[in-house]
Amino acid sequence: MKFDLVYFLKIFPDLIKYLHYTISMSIISTLIGFIIASIFVAIKLLNIKILTKIINVYISFFRGTPLLVQLFIFYYGIPQIIKPLKNISPFGAMIIGLSLCGSAYMTEIIRGAIESVPKGQLEAALSIGMTQLQAFKRIVYPQAIRIAVPGIGNEFVDLLKSSSLAFVLGLTEILARAQMDAASSFKVMETYLALAIVYWIVVEIFNFIQRIIEKKLSKAYS
Repeated sequence: MKFDLVYFLKIFPDLIKYLHYTISMSIISTLIGFIIASIFVAIKLLNIKILTKIINVYISFFRGTPLLVQLFIFYYGIPQIIKPLKNISPFGAMIIGLSLCGSAYMTEIIRGAIESVPKGQLEAALSIGMTQLQAFKRIVYPQAIRIAVPGIGNEFVDLLKSSSLAFVLGLTEILARAQMDAASSFKVMETYLALAIVYWIVVEIFNFIQRIIEKKLSKAYS
C-alpha cells in the first residue's frame, strides 16, 4: 500500500482535539511534582533524619520501578484498599502517578542545584547579618533555580511523553485516539507518523519556552 498523503494531512485535526489532555496532565503534574520536590529538599537540607530516610526510600522506589507499574498500583491497587479512592478517574490517577514519579526526579535535580551554589555565598550572607532563611531565600535559592531549570524542563518533557501511558487506564488522549484511528483505517504508518510529529512539535514549543526562561534568569549573570 502506498503512503496516503491525504489521510495523513486529515488526521492531524482529529489528533489535536485530544491534545489538551496530554498538555494539562503534563503541566499539572510538573507543578505538583515541583512543590513536593521543594518540600522534600527542604526536609533533606534540615537533615530531619527519620523523614530524610523515608524520602530516600520514596525516591528510590519511584526511580527504580516502571511508571506503568506505578499507574496500575494507583488506579487498580490502592482503590481496593482505600475505599474513598474507588471512584478515581483515569485522569486523576495519571496526575497522581506522574506527579509522584516526577517529584522523585525533581527532588534530586533541585538538591543538586542547591549544592552546586558555592557555600561561601551562604557564609558571606550570614556574616552580614542575614538569617539562614533569608540567605537561602535571597542568595542561594535564586541561583539554584536558575541551575535547575534545564533539568526541570527535561523532566517536564519526560512527563509529557509518559502521559501517553494514560491509554492503558482507559483515558482517550492523543495516543489512544491514534490507536483507534489506525485500527479503523488500517493506515498505521500515516496515523503514527502524524502522532509523532504532533508530539515533536509540542516538545519543541516547550523547549523554546524553556530557552526563553533560561535566558531571562541568566540576565543578572551576563
